[in-house]
Amino acid sequence: MKKTFLLMAITTAGISFGQGKMQYPQTKKGQTVDVYFDTKVSDPYRWLEDDKSAETGAWVKAENEVTYGYLDKIPFRNELKARMEKLWNYEKIGAPFKEGKFTYYSKNNGLQNQSVVYRKDENGKEEVFLDPNTFSKDGTTSLGGLNFSKDGNKAAYSISEGGSDWRKVIIIDALSKKILEDTLVDVKFSGVSWHGNEGFYYSSYDKPKGSELSAKTDQHKLYFHKLGTSQKDDKVIFGADQKRRYVGGYVTEDNRFLVITAANSTYGNELYIKDLTKPNSPIVTIVDNFDSDNGVIENEGNKLFIETDFKAPNKRVVTVDAANPKPENWKDFIKETKDILSPSTGSGYFFANYTKDAVSFVQQYDYSGKLVREIKLPAVGTAGGFSGKKEDKILYYSFTNYTTPGSIYSLEPKSGKSEVYQKPKVDFKSEDYESKQVFYTSKDGTKVPMIITYKKGTKLDGKNPTILYGYGGFNISLTPSFSIGNAVWMENGGVYAVANLRGGGEYGKKWHDAGTKLQKQNVFDDFIAAAEYLIAQKYTSSDYLAIRGGSNGGLLVGATMTQRPDLMKVALPAVGVMDMLRYNAFTAGAGWAFDYGTAQDSKEMFEYLKGYSPVHNVKQGTHYPATMVTTGDHDDRVVPAHSFKFASELQEKQTGENPVLIRIDVKAGHGAGKSVAATIQENVDIQAFTLYNMGFKALPKK
Repeated sequence: MKKTFLLMAITTAGISFGQGKMQYPQTKKGQTVDVYFDTKVSDPYRWLEDDKSAETGAWVKAENEVTYGYLDKIPFRNELKARMEKLWNYEKIGAPFKEGKFTYYSKNNGLQNQSVVYRKDENGKEEVFLDPNTFSKDGTTSLGGLNFSKDGNKAAYSISEGGSDWRKVIIIDALSKKILEDTLVDVKFSGVSWHGNEGFYYSSYDKPKGSELSAKTDQHKLYFHKLGTSQKDDKVIFGADQKRRYVGGYVTEDNRFLVITAANSTYGNELYIKDLTKPNSPIVTIVDNFDSDNGVIENEGNKLFIETDFKAPNKRVVTVDAANPKPENWKDFIKETKDILSPSTGSGYFFANYTKDAVSFVQQYDYSGKLVREIKLPAVGTAGGFSGKKEDKILYYSFTNYTTPGSIYSLEPKSGKSEVYQKPKVDFKSEDYESKQVFYTSKDGTKVPMIITYKKGTKLDGKNPTILYGYGGFNISLTPSFSIGNAVWMENGGVYAVANLRGGGEYGKKWHDAGTKLQKQNVFDDFIAAAEYLIAQKYTSSDYLAIRGGSNGGLLVGATMTQRPDLMKVALPAVGVMDMLRYNAFTAGAGWAFDYGTAQDSKEMFEYLKGYSPVHNVKQGTHYPATMVTTGDHDDRVVPAHSFKFASELQEKQTGENPVLIRIDVKAGHGAGKSVAATIQENVDIQAFTLYNMGFKALPKK
């Protein structure tokens, strides 16, 4: 592409930090028009969808120059970074697990870009097993997963380059750490599940035509890779004849069954099993529709234990004989309750981890279904783990909340004895902060929970800088967890509030469904009501309120700020789904239709989506809040074109002096595997931008 053409496409103007409107790169507008049910919809920034073009690359560079030019002039940015790095710099150790003769665990000495996998032998001698920091010079290649053969002598680990969902799988001799064969490539949305020591199951799509970062992928296949053979010879187990967007396969602990899940959307899956003890055994159907979520979590010989929300919106565990596994033969093992169930197994027990008003409580059951005990947790918060092999004598679980750094506890299930295994030494005085759960009323009268965290003694005078965070989608629950970024925010006098919106999973399937398709506006109404509550109770005011969310939460922020631009001072949409008319045209986006619906479904659905789609609802002459859109140029989950288009619309139509910036991480994806250095800098930039636009010229007094 000629240099003169690039200059015609993008002209970088000067940057003004004084009075008056900021100057941005002049983004060209195309003439693309789509027609939906006789309605014409223009898409002037369609050209930004081409992530491979030099033109788009030049636009990214020009926008980043403006953004970092602005951020560089914030007087307290370096001070904020120094504190963030100091607080982040503590040793982090993961829960250990045993494979063969070794005990493995992850460890980060504080500021390493990627955590390192260590192991100890039976004599306690420690050595590095895998160091992802050596995978790339800039820390942008991360470890995606690590799985061992039945005897623990071989391992397969996946890596992600630049944050991409596409993975490579490397197979090694676990004893010598030497690579055994050629690397598997083009693996996506997949675990690795070994069958004995001979090979493993994994899933992937055919490599798409065009850009692998944005082209549509919609036929997932389950493969078996036999050690010592070429990937091109890997056998398709499921998905060649049945077109499904998401296919997964895993082997039961006793190597008896292969369990296959198949889905076309992010909710609802078919369920199958295959008896691996019998040569050429057929694939047996358990669930033949997409009306419920289902998975085999354990087996005892021919007896299957299935986690399901079929006829149980809050989930239950059922048992059935593998010879007649259809739902009509299911029997309750752990019955549905009013709280949301997430079960696991280990040490010969079941653990029912319940979510009650967005916090955890855990019960232990034996294999007869008898309640053994309730696990006493350290405090109110989020517990996770409680899983392992049947022969494990000790299990591990994590505990955290908004003021407590994540700690690991050991549990002896037979006796119920629990104690601290690893408690991080963080330079943060948890006892100086408090969390309060409130229930506020949304627009239609629904009660919605929110947890508000802040320094004890905070004066409720409406002048506290506040971040309101939300997600509200895909049956995902936001439960309390500690974050160094949030700790620094609160140290500087900030309030951090998390609203548990409809669309999430905090109250089961009904709560999820109430925030999907033609009820999606409920999610935005819940978020708006949360902001109004914080203002009414004088935690903050519109001049000191920022709203933040990522992915589906980025959509939440985009929709809220375009519907109520007066409500907040700062908007922070991250890796958001912003073009609701075209989200299903990219990568695996079509699978999100259960939550969103598509513009092709019906005229009603098209008009509803267009009515809140952030890209299509930026209006000329509107005072939008100070906005910093964040994304990654390698995001192949929610392609960056969503953010590119939204930022372009805002920059063109913004009225007044509030800046609209887009911060585009290079060689970064949707978020997973991002280096510690990049994560710290992103947190610093978001908080610096937020405080600066709330009028702070220095960090608030502690």
